[in-house]
Amino acid sequence: MLTLVPEAIERYAVAHTAPLDPLLEELIATTRREFGGLAAMLSGPIEGTLLQTLVAVGGARRVLEIGTFTGFSALMMAAALPDDGELITCDVNPRHLAVARAFFARSPHGHKITVREGPALDTLRTLAGPFDLVFIDADKEAYPAYYEAVLPLLAPRGVIVVDNVLRGGRVLAPENAGDHAIVTFNAQVARDPRVRPVLLPLRDGVLLIRRA
Repeated sequence: MLTLVPEAIERYAVAHTAPLDPLLEELIATTRREFGGLAAMLSGPIEGTLLQTLVAVGGARRVLEIGTFTGFSALMMAAALPDDGELITCDVNPRHLAVARAFFARSPHGHKITVREGPALDTLRTLAGPFDLVFIDADKEAYPAYYEAVLPLLAPRGVIVVDNVLRGGRVLAPENAGDHAIVTFNAQVARDPRVRPVLLPLRDGVLLIRRA
Protein backbone atom coordinates (compact mmCIF):
# COMPACT_ATOMS: atom_id res chain seq x y z
CA MET A 1 0.00 0.00 0.00
CA LEU A 2 1.34 3.43 -0.91
CA THR A 3 1.91 5.51 2.21
CA LEU A 4 4.33 8.16 3.48
CA VAL A 5 3.92 7.31 7.17
CA PRO A 6 5.88 4.61 9.04
CA GLU A 7 4.49 1.12 8.52
CA ALA A 8 3.71 0.69 12.24
CA ILE A 9 1.66 3.89 12.26
CA GLU A 10 -0.18 2.76 9.12
CA ARG A 11 -1.08 -0.54 10.82
CA TYR A 12 -2.22 1.33 13.94
CA ALA A 13 -4.39 3.67 11.86
CA VAL A 14 -5.99 0.75 10.01
CA ALA A 15 -6.67 -1.02 13.31
CA HIS A 16 -8.51 2.06 14.57
CA THR A 17 -10.52 2.61 11.41
CA ALA A 18 -13.93 1.03 10.82
CA PRO A 19 -13.46 -2.54 9.53
CA LEU A 20 -14.16 -3.34 5.91
CA ASP A 21 -17.11 -5.34 4.67
CA PRO A 22 -16.03 -8.96 3.91
CA LEU A 23 -16.78 -8.43 0.20
CA LEU A 24 -14.28 -5.55 0.13
CA GLU A 25 -11.67 -7.66 1.90
CA GLU A 26 -12.22 -10.29 -0.78
CA LEU A 27 -11.85 -7.63 -3.48
CA ILE A 28 -8.50 -6.56 -2.04
CA ALA A 29 -7.30 -10.19 -1.98
CA THR A 30 -8.53 -10.77 -5.54
CA THR A 31 -6.79 -7.62 -6.78
CA ARG A 32 -3.51 -8.67 -5.18
CA ARG A 33 -3.79 -12.15 -6.68
CA GLU A 34 -4.77 -10.99 -10.17
CA PHE A 35 -2.65 -7.86 -10.53
CA GLY A 36 0.31 -8.27 -8.16
CA GLY A 37 2.14 -5.01 -7.53
CA LEU A 38 -0.57 -2.98 -9.24
CA ALA A 39 -2.71 -3.66 -6.16
CA ALA A 40 -0.88 -0.68 -4.63
CA MET A 41 -3.27 1.43 -6.71
CA LEU A 42 -6.13 0.44 -4.41
CA SER A 43 -7.20 3.36 -2.24
CA GLY A 44 -7.12 1.06 0.81
CA PRO A 45 -9.14 1.03 4.03
CA ILE A 46 -8.15 4.44 5.41
CA GLU A 47 -8.59 6.47 2.25
CA GLY A 48 -11.61 4.40 1.25
CA THR A 49 -13.26 5.09 4.59
CA LEU A 50 -12.39 8.78 4.26
CA LEU A 51 -14.17 8.85 0.88
CA GLN A 52 -17.14 7.03 2.38
CA THR A 53 -17.25 9.52 5.24
CA LEU A 54 -17.15 12.51 2.89
CA VAL A 55 -20.07 11.06 0.92
CA ALA A 56 -22.02 10.42 4.12
CA VAL A 57 -21.46 13.70 5.95
CA GLY A 58 -21.97 15.72 2.77
CA GLY A 59 -25.29 14.04 2.09
CA ALA A 60 -24.08 13.29 -1.43
CA ARG A 61 -26.52 11.90 -3.95
CA ARG A 62 -24.34 11.96 -7.08
CA VAL A 63 -20.68 10.94 -7.22
CA LEU A 64 -18.26 10.93 -10.15
CA GLU A 65 -15.10 8.83 -10.12
CA ILE A 66 -12.26 9.02 -12.64
CA GLY A 67 -10.25 5.82 -12.37
CA THR A 68 -12.18 2.70 -11.34
CA PHE A 69 -9.36 0.15 -11.17
CA THR A 70 -11.03 -2.92 -9.58
CA GLY A 71 -13.85 -1.00 -7.95
CA PHE A 72 -12.81 -0.72 -4.31
CA SER A 73 -13.28 3.03 -3.91
CA ALA A 74 -16.51 2.98 -5.93
CA LEU A 75 -18.01 0.37 -3.61
CA MET A 76 -16.84 2.27 -0.52
CA MET A 77 -18.53 5.46 -1.71
CA ALA A 78 -21.65 3.74 -3.04
CA ALA A 79 -22.28 2.26 0.41
CA ALA A 80 -22.78 5.78 1.80
CA LEU A 81 -25.14 6.90 -0.98
CA PRO A 82 -28.92 6.72 -0.51
CA ASP A 83 -30.64 3.84 -2.27
CA ASP A 84 -31.55 6.10 -5.19
CA GLY A 85 -28.09 7.68 -5.33
CA GLU A 86 -25.82 7.50 -8.37
CA LEU A 87 -22.10 6.90 -8.82
CA ILE A 88 -20.59 7.13 -12.29
CA THR A 89 -17.12 5.61 -12.56
CA CYS A 90 -14.80 5.90 -15.59
CA ASP A 91 -11.95 3.66 -16.72
CA VAL A 92 -10.30 2.48 -19.93
CA ASN A 93 -8.93 -0.92 -18.84
CA PRO A 94 -11.34 -3.78 -19.63
CA ARG A 95 -9.43 -6.30 -17.50
CA HIS A 96 -9.66 -4.10 -14.43
CA LEU A 97 -13.31 -3.35 -15.14
CA ALA A 98 -14.16 -7.03 -15.46
CA VAL A 99 -13.16 -7.53 -11.82
CA ALA A 100 -14.96 -4.36 -10.75
CA ARG A 101 -18.19 -5.33 -12.51
CA ALA A 102 -18.12 -8.81 -10.95
CA PHE A 103 -17.90 -7.31 -7.46
CA PHE A 104 -20.47 -4.60 -8.19
CA ALA A 105 -22.89 -7.37 -9.18
CA ARG A 106 -22.39 -9.07 -5.81
CA SER A 107 -22.79 -5.93 -3.70
CA PRO A 108 -26.12 -4.64 -2.35
CA HIS A 109 -24.87 -1.21 -3.44
CA GLY A 110 -23.82 -2.20 -6.94
CA HIS A 111 -27.09 -0.99 -8.50
CA LYS A 112 -26.05 2.58 -7.67
CA ILE A 113 -22.92 2.30 -9.83
CA THR A 114 -22.73 3.00 -13.57
CA VAL A 115 -19.49 2.08 -15.36
CA ARG A 116 -18.43 4.24 -18.30
CA GLU A 117 -15.69 2.47 -20.23
CA GLY A 118 -13.48 4.65 -22.40
CA PRO A 119 -11.29 7.76 -22.11
CA ALA A 120 -12.55 9.79 -19.16
CA LEU A 121 -12.27 13.14 -20.90
CA ASP A 122 -14.59 11.85 -23.63
CA THR A 123 -17.03 10.64 -20.99
CA LEU A 124 -16.91 13.93 -19.09
CA ARG A 125 -18.05 15.81 -22.19
CA THR A 126 -21.28 13.78 -22.12
CA LEU A 127 -22.12 14.33 -18.44
CA ALA A 128 -24.31 16.94 -16.80
CA GLY A 129 -23.76 18.12 -13.23
CA PRO A 130 -24.06 18.73 -10.47
CA PHE A 131 -21.96 16.10 -8.71
CA ASP A 132 -21.63 16.31 -4.93
CA LEU A 133 -18.26 14.56 -4.86
CA VAL A 134 -15.69 13.90 -7.59
CA PHE A 135 -12.80 11.48 -6.99
CA ILE A 136 -9.83 11.69 -9.36
CA ASP A 137 -7.40 8.76 -9.30
CA ALA A 138 -6.30 7.99 -12.85
CA ASP A 139 -3.43 8.82 -15.23
CA LYS A 140 -1.46 11.54 -13.53
CA GLU A 141 -0.46 13.48 -16.63
CA ALA A 142 -4.14 14.16 -17.31
CA TYR A 143 -4.90 15.58 -13.84
CA PRO A 144 -4.86 19.24 -14.98
CA ALA A 145 -7.32 18.42 -17.78
CA TYR A 146 -9.55 16.33 -15.50
CA TYR A 147 -9.66 19.15 -12.97
CA GLU A 148 -10.74 21.75 -15.49
CA ALA A 149 -13.34 19.37 -16.92
CA VAL A 150 -14.95 18.44 -13.58
CA LEU A 151 -14.93 21.81 -11.81
CA PRO A 152 -17.92 23.10 -13.84
CA LEU A 153 -19.78 19.88 -12.92
CA LEU A 154 -19.21 20.30 -9.17
CA ALA A 155 -22.17 21.15 -6.94
CA PRO A 156 -21.92 24.50 -5.09
CA ARG A 157 -21.07 22.72 -1.81
CA GLY A 158 -19.37 19.77 -3.46
CA VAL A 159 -15.82 18.52 -3.06
CA ILE A 160 -13.19 17.19 -5.44
CA VAL A 161 -10.88 14.57 -3.95
CA VAL A 162 -7.60 13.89 -5.77
CA ASP A 163 -5.27 10.97 -4.99
CA ASN A 164 -1.48 10.59 -5.30
CA VAL A 165 -0.67 14.28 -5.12
CA LEU A 166 2.62 13.71 -3.26
CA ARG A 167 4.00 10.99 -5.56
CA GLY A 168 5.87 9.21 -2.80
CA GLY A 169 7.46 12.52 -1.83
CA ARG A 170 8.84 13.11 -5.33
CA VAL A 171 6.91 16.37 -5.68
CA LEU A 172 9.96 17.85 -3.95
CA ALA A 173 12.30 16.44 -6.60
CA PRO A 174 10.33 15.24 -9.65
CA GLU A 175 11.85 12.28 -11.50
CA ASN A 176 9.44 11.53 -14.36
CA ALA A 177 6.59 12.94 -16.43
CA GLY A 178 3.96 11.87 -13.92
CA ASP A 179 5.80 13.63 -11.09
CA HIS A 180 6.13 16.82 -13.10
CA ALA A 181 2.44 16.69 -14.03
CA ILE A 182 1.43 16.45 -10.38
CA VAL A 183 3.71 19.36 -9.41
CA THR A 184 2.06 21.41 -12.17
CA PHE A 185 -1.40 20.31 -11.08
CA ASN A 186 -0.84 21.09 -7.40
CA ALA A 187 0.41 24.57 -8.29
CA GLN A 188 -2.53 25.07 -10.66
CA VAL A 189 -5.03 24.33 -7.88
CA ALA A 190 -3.15 26.30 -5.20
CA ARG A 191 -3.29 29.50 -7.23
CA ASP A 192 -6.86 29.03 -8.55
CA PRO A 193 -9.08 31.74 -6.98
CA ARG A 194 -12.18 29.64 -7.72
CA VAL A 195 -11.36 27.06 -5.06
CA ARG A 196 -10.10 26.42 -1.52
CA PRO A 197 -7.79 23.37 -1.40
CA VAL A 198 -6.27 21.44 1.49
CA LEU A 199 -3.54 18.86 0.86
CA LEU A 200 -3.50 16.00 3.36
CA PRO A 201 -0.32 13.89 3.80
CA LEU A 202 -2.52 10.79 3.92
CA ARG A 203 -1.38 7.66 2.09
CA ASP A 204 0.32 9.10 -1.03
CA GLY A 205 -1.23 12.55 -0.62
CA VAL A 206 -4.93 13.42 -0.86
CA LEU A 207 -6.05 16.83 -2.06
CA LEU A 208 -9.51 18.09 -1.06
CA ILE A 209 -10.88 20.96 -3.16
CA ARG A 210 -14.06 22.99 -2.55
CA ARG A 211 -15.41 26.06 -4.24
CA ALA A 212 -14.23 29.39 -2.82
